[in-house]
Amino acid sequence: MRTTRATACAVAATTAGVLAITGAAAVAAPGGPPGSAAPTGGVQLERLDRGLVAAHTSEGVFLSWRLLGEEVTGHTDSGMAGADFVVYRDGAAIATVTDSTNYVDPAGTADAEYAVAPVVDGVEGERSAAVTAWDAGYLDIPLNKPADGVTPVGEAYTYSANDASVADLDGDGEYEIVLKWDPSNSKDVSQKGYTGNQYLDAYELDGTQLWRIDLGVNIRAGAHYTQFPVYDFDGDGAAELMVKTAPGTKVTKYEDGEPAGEQYIQIPARDRKAGVKHSDDYRYGADDYYEHVVQMFRDWASYPEVVSGQWPATLEEAFGIEPRYDYPLSDADARALADHFMDVYAPSRSARNDLRTFEGFVISGPEYLTVFEGRSGRPLRTVDYKPGREDDGLRWGDYAMSRIEPGNRVDRFLAGVAYLDGERPSAVFARGYYTRSTIVAYDWDGKNLTERWFVDSGWTPMTNPFNDGPHGRLGTDPEFGSITTQGFHSMSAADVDGDGKHEIVYGSATIDDDGSLLYSSFDTLPPGSGNPGAYVGLGHGDAMHVTDIDPSRPGLEIWTVHEGGAWAPYGSAMRDAATGEVLFGAYSGRDTGRGMIGDVLPGTPGIEVWASMPGGSDGSGTLSATGEQVSTRTMGTNQSVRWAADATTQIIDGSGDATPRIVDWSGTVLSLDGTRTNNGTKGNPSLVADVLGDWREEVLVRTADSSALRLYLSTEVTDIKLYTLMHDPQYRAEVARQQTAYNQPSYPGFYLASDTDWSQVPIP
Repeated sequence: MRTTRATACAVAATTAGVLAITGAAAVAAPGGPPGSAAPTGGVQLERLDRGLVAAHTSEGVFLSWRLLGEEVTGHTDSGMAGADFVVYRDGAAIATVTDSTNYVDPAGTADAEYAVAPVVDGVEGERSAAVTAWDAGYLDIPLNKPADGVTPVGEAYTYSANDASVADLDGDGEYEIVLKWDPSNSKDVSQKGYTGNQYLDAYELDGTQLWRIDLGVNIRAGAHYTQFPVYDFDGDGAAELMVKTAPGTKVTKYEDGEPAGEQYIQIPARDRKAGVKHSDDYRYGADDYYEHVVQMFRDWASYPEVVSGQWPATLEEAFGIEPRYDYPLSDADARALADHFMDVYAPSRSARNDLRTFEGFVISGPEYLTVFEGRSGRPLRTVDYKPGREDDGLRWGDYAMSRIEPGNRVDRFLAGVAYLDGERPSAVFARGYYTRSTIVAYDWDGKNLTERWFVDSGWTPMTNPFNDGPHGRLGTDPEFGSITTQGFHSMSAADVDGDGKHEIVYGSATIDDDGSLLYSSFDTLPPGSGNPGAYVGLGHGDAMHVTDIDPSRPGLEIWTVHEGGAWAPYGSAMRDAATGEVLFGAYSGRDTGRGMIGDVLPGTPGIEVWASMPGGSDGSGTLSATGEQVSTRTMGTNQSVRWAADATTQIIDGSGDATPRIVDWSGTVLSLDGTRTNNGTKGNPSLVADVLGDWREEVLVRTADSSALRLYLSTEVTDIKLYTLMHDPQYRAEVARQQTAYNQPSYPGFYLASDTDWSQVPIP
């Protein structure tokens, strides 16, 4: 088991919905008014209510509730020791539960009201709020679907519910849902065309809508644009939301199901003085983009990289044609070169380069980061987004590859939450990961957004921004230059070095809690690769999983897949999370696009791993935590869920118009009829997290018509007694980042599987 992390910590409780997990003995929290900060030395987590939920099953009424972090006192052979619970039906005690946080009442009726109360040392504590049973093992949460729309070029679009997150927005100990609405024309950043507006809604679990944020026409819709961490950043017991915004972003507050007032974000003073208005529209049509290219060419001679001699002195040299014009270019000459670029040069690089129809992108105009209040959606603070785009992607390499893609690499965003000081949560935002790679961490104190640190690889140098290979090239920064092309479509927060503070696992590199570079993982290209013997970064990939995968060795591990093909040393790899050292892996020679982990074969020690590797390769099939092939079969790679009573892992299968299913190694466990997953072939539910009840995860998926979010509950009785996973700092931070780009599962900072040694699980 892990030896780098403390295996015992106690709890200090604070007021106003904040739980502080400390490394000292349990002490009484000092008194204080609502909104008091957590005591120094504690990990600020939510003070949740009991989370009691009831559902009708064929055996009776199934009940499930939370064991809270502060109620845990030790370990048993089958879980954690702590409070016992008295179960009440209609005010009368019907059972005492000591070995789990489940109960089935075989005599339960449709109108029975249930409550539970903790019992510690024979003393009964506060009874939970009463609940009645759901008709089935799921709850439909009604949604307010946005109206259909039409783009500036007359294309109609509709909306569907997309990614979601949960947080206690109003400080009452219950989770609310923040949901992103995706228009049917949402785009990858490499795809041209207009999109509808992106919306973020907040709902109570009964469907009561609190607010709607309309990000406006100047935020394009798509998986890579809008990342929205929702968390109690200032410790007042109620969460905030942070998201990238722009002129035109506004909030509508709802009361009794109806709009009750609008408020735009505040445009910073500098931009207001410059004439920026909320009515501004920075979307580019095809004619706008042509004029943009003309101006870019007119300015060519003044680019710093041209003046320094790093880039060609003339565009003719950049395009490989004979000299024709004097510089700086006249308007007529710039137009002639723009015509050549769009009609001759770009198509010669790739038949897919149709820049005459480039439209719908936002490649100029102000970019902001806004903090919104969770209760009301009210914008609290708006600052410039850091770093700014600086250009349309020219310096980011968007014109350098054979496929010319303005606005692509420059607009790759990530976001998450991390306990960088070991006590309070910080918001973390990233821009770029193929070439220039940047990460910034912020702290929010209720009034001010303070930068904690900023990581910047620097530009990846190019000799010709219209014909070069910037991927895999080191950036110019002496410390962080090696993180270029190492970022993934997600990132994780985990204490990889055992110091009680989170690091940022940025794909194939890891940033230490203080913003310094902990490591960037490199290895040697094997025989048969693009450049055998070269020492290169492990590179970019689409899937990453960080937890204690192998309990036989100390610390956490990282399982990743990589898309560099012949130029990546591995298609899939297991690394030591503390050092970045590859423990085992396999070369694939192709884009290995998917990978997953889970305890899917409980007879195999540790957590199994698998990837979409070529059949018969060293890394194909299902592998043990130490790299041995344990089956030629693999399960799906869309999303996992801790659904079963025995702490094994299940997989959520189904994408597009297919009905999602929860499956295990033997087959279908549950068909989620009438629902759909999100994000095309990614097949993600809106959220998988420990939202209610015991330690197991719930699945939130949209109904087929997006009229509701359906929350599925596992009703299999478990004899494992474990505190809510939301009181594990890594798991809680992972849930907050699950909505980011390519959704990845959330993992605790300890080994959790069917063979867990409970004595090694941290005691909050």
